Amino acid sequence: MTNLEIGIVSFPALLLLIFLRVPIGLAMFIVGYVGYWIVTGDTRMPMARLKSAAYSTFASESLAVVPMFLLMGYFATIGGMSKALFKAAESFVGHRKGGVGIAAIASCAGFGAICGSSLATAATMGRVALPEMKRFGYHGGISTAALAAGGTLGILIPPSVVLVIYAILAEQNIAKLFLAAFAPGILAAIGYMLVLSLYVHLYPDRAGVGDRVPWGERMRLLIGIWPVLLVFLAVVGGIYGGIFTPTEGAAVGALGTGLIALANGGLNFRTMLDSFTSTGRSTAMIFFIVFGAAFYNSFLALTQVPQSLSEWVVNLGLAPVAVLLVILVIYLLLGCVMDSLSMILLTIPIFFPMMMALDFGMSSEHVAIWFGILVLIVVETGLITPPVGMNLFIINAMDRATPMMETYKAVMFFVASDLIRVGILVAFPAITLFLIP
Repeated sequence: MTNLEIGIVSFPALLLLIFLRVPIGLAMFIVGYVGYWIVTGDTRMPMARLKSAAYSTFASESLAVVPMFLLMGYFATIGGMSKALFKAAESFVGHRKGGVGIAAIASCAGFGAICGSSLATAATMGRVALPEMKRFGYHGGISTAALAAGGTLGILIPPSVVLVIYAILAEQNIAKLFLAAFAPGILAAIGYMLVLSLYVHLYPDRAGVGDRVPWGERMRLLIGIWPVLLVFLAVVGGIYGGIFTPTEGAAVGALGTGLIALANGGLNFRTMLDSFTSTGRSTAMIFFIVFGAAFYNSFLALTQVPQSLSEWVVNLGLAPVAVLLVILVIYLLLGCVMDSLSMILLTIPIFFPMMMALDFGMSSEHVAIWFGILVLIVVETGLITPPVGMNLFIINAMDRATPMMETYKAVMFFVASDLIRVGILVAFPAITLFLIP
């Protein structure tokens, strides 16, 4: 077998390990290690690579953003910010048909602005909003589906851990990627709200209405979310204003949410220790996947698979948009069986060179940013796509009375909204790029 053939065969071998329930990081490391050994024919070569791979992978200062953003999300949760966001949104729209669900989505968007994790956003807002939706007569399927979809806003609205990983892999500016994600993130939130409004119009018996809240109480609740706005403006404004780097901004955000949680009485020695422990576990899991992917991708580079595939795609003579659509469909299919971070780490080293080799009539930087946002949206869709949408399982675990099939049925409305949004952003790249200098 040639090196190229060995590289191609590694894909089904990797998928087989994943289907056998081998952890994705370990699966990529095993395939990369064995592949490196076969290609070089020397058992010492993968060991030599292992010696340098750990340092070269984790020496990047940008990776420090990951634990900081995760810690910021944990502090925001124990500080009561998620509940404050939901109560404020509910006070304005909860008395309308479908309003409680719309408030849940709006609060997911707000919490996503201070938490870079989709799973954390879904879990946190699920604990806050799900009991309230049940109290007002929401059907189990639409309740769990709306919160699972709203949770995906955690990785689309900056800051986003997945977007940071993409920026590192594609060697792009993190601040510009965050800026480009704003308009698609707002479109996502609006789209989900429209879907919920359509759903309650089609099935009026599956959603009730909340109580009308006096304007004085609304203003009090609105003022109560100032800590969220303060943290968001400090982090995002500081990054875009050039006051500090994304890594420094993440540290400022973690410190700010920690101080707010302390002031609110949510932060004590026990909760702080729990937050640090949870952050450490999540970071270790992410970093191990990153390391496994780095080792596997170095093996692929040795086999010349990414370069060969790029040349093959270019020589096909297909329209660039057609190639892009095929790649996005592949992401949709992978999303049915893989988590978002694993998809990014596994595929970007292969698909990114293809995109850079095609002519979209834009600068290379704009293509890289536009492609990154499109990938992020499709990966986000994978989090709510049956049968293995991670957000669906997280929310459904909080509502054992709702059959998973009911959640699957309702969530397809939100998946349709995502697909429509992808189509719009593919057709009009300026929506993503108009804020980029």
